[in-house]
Amino acid sequence: MRLFSTDLDGTLLGNPEATERFHQFWQRIPSENRPLLVYNSGRMVADMRSLIADGTLEAPDYLIGGIGTEIYDVKADRPLDEFNRFFDEGWDLNLIEEIVSRHWGVERQPPDFLHPYKSSWYLHRATPETIAELTDKLTAAGLDVNVIYSSQRDLDVLPARANKGNALAWLCRTLGLPLERVVVAGDTANDTSMFLLPGVRGITVENAQPQLHQEIVDFPVYHSPTVFADGVIEGLVHFGIGKAEEVVRDETLLKSEPQQPRGFYDSRSGVRLSEDELSTIRVGYRKAVEALRRNITPLGFSACSLDDNANAGTSANYRSVWARDGSITLISALELGADDIRQAARATLCTLLNAVSDAGQIPSNVRIDDGLPDYSGVGGICSLDGGLWTIMAFYHYVRHTGDIAFLEQYAPTLQRAMDWLTAHDSNNDGLLEIPEAGDWTDLFGRSYNVLYDEVLWYRANVCYGRLLEFLHQDQRASHYLSRSQFIRGEILANFWPSTMLAPDARAKLSFADQQFSLGDTPFLISQVSPFSFSWRCDVFGNVLAFLTNILDADRARLVFKFMWGVGVNEPWPVANLYPPVHSGDAEWRSYYTVNLLNLPHHYHNGGIWPFIGGMWVRFI
Repeated sequence: MRLFSTDLDGTLLGNPEATERFHQFWQRIPSENRPLLVYNSGRMVADMRSLIADGTLEAPDYLIGGIGTEIYDVKADRPLDEFNRFFDEGWDLNLIEEIVSRHWGVERQPPDFLHPYKSSWYLHRATPETIAELTDKLTAAGLDVNVIYSSQRDLDVLPARANKGNALAWLCRTLGLPLERVVVAGDTANDTSMFLLPGVRGITVENAQPQLHQEIVDFPVYHSPTVFADGVIEGLVHFGIGKAEEVVRDETLLKSEPQQPRGFYDSRSGVRLSEDELSTIRVGYRKAVEALRRNITPLGFSACSLDDNANAGTSANYRSVWARDGSITLISALELGADDIRQAARATLCTLLNAVSDAGQIPSNVRIDDGLPDYSGVGGICSLDGGLWTIMAFYHYVRHTGDIAFLEQYAPTLQRAMDWLTAHDSNNDGLLEIPEAGDWTDLFGRSYNVLYDEVLWYRANVCYGRLLEFLHQDQRASHYLSRSQFIRGEILANFWPSTMLAPDARAKLSFADQQFSLGDTPFLISQVSPFSFSWRCDVFGNVLAFLTNILDADRARLVFKFMWGVGVNEPWPVANLYPPVHSGDAEWRSYYTVNLLNLPHHYHNGGIWPFIGGMWVRFI
């Protein structure tokens, strides 16, 4: 491989420690084997040069900026102005800006994002029909342009021949490099043109948007199981660029008897943790692994340690393998790599999927003592989210182990489960209808379109699409990946009230006037129905929305500032709901007093959950 072209935001950038690991990895590749490095970004060249100057990024050989509208030779310290002649014909910036500026809801991006061959705007949550209408207007004016809409916000109008792929192809021709010697990496739809170049090898990171997967489903791509720059490193190793041992990680903290660690630190400040802080992390880690192992049973992960807890009455439910608890444990623990934990993960999936109902419902739990499945939650209410978690867990297991035979064994069962879940979108709007108290917050009155469940539904479609890719069923995979992108758009449109929505987008919401009157919320609201909505902040749902890539970094920052500001993490790891529901509130239910479970600040009503605290740390 002679050249590596990579996107920045969401690919090399997104986690400072991972970006630093890429820098170390790249420097350890012998110079005679190191390919040319090209940053191929939506950022302008001037912006990328500043990131190189301040040490954030490794110095590359070339920069392709503005989504393929400018190329800069870093070693020669000059722009390749001859590239602009490549797409001059049919380009009239003044006319383009006149047409686009008349469209409702557009907002010009800051000057740092603009370029003579790039007209960039913000247009929040536009529909495909809106983008097609705008494209038709530009074409009718005699303009030969390429309209790119990404991240449900960024609208870029470029010359017809201007995109990341064409710019990369032009650079390779200029350098005399065949495309078969090129590797590319990216995470969003505007990276698609790089992957579609004939002969190139591609790397997608785990946090890549489903729209990208959908576009490149038939092409030779390595789908990395890790996010950001760590995923890039894994892909490069896969294609023979560098070696795995050249990756430096701060993993000594995770050993039962850790040596002196290189340390967890903020790479931007260089401030390391104190020895007391490191000692606390070591103890916490060791105790967590010990607790995990106490929950290993022949049927999989139990809900609590059978030897350490006395169960009576309804608490006998804890002597079970739960779809939700077992799946969350499986997803989080696989990276430990221990044989006993991997065997328990496999047993958990077998226990659950061997008990799927004729209709395709994954059981809520399976009793360890007698092997009997239970398909409902408290009060006999259908429990949906366990099935969603199981689909996600199965994908993580196969991705981690590479056990395709195990996937082939359960493929028909998984399809039945997906069909059963799909049937709960009874009005075909992309979102599931959840019965009251029908998810993890049992005895808590959320229903219809519930944020937490819709986030899991989005991720389950992504995971199932990727499972179908493992089976080389590419067209079916494309269907589920495409549907996941639609679900993501519906979640953002319905659960993030905004005055920035275009009139046509607002009109399709049945409670549009109410939602619009709320103004702009800094988080995804917790519940939506045809009759009402709950403006409360589901902390867990919002955290999951970022960890599953529904929220982009900008929205996630707004969510974090809100939740931190109102103190959801004080004094304990994090409450699951803000604010809690009090008696007399319209959302109060009389059954919240059953066993005194859901009083304010208790249980699901703003209570403290360690596993959500763990995800809160990941979110930060």
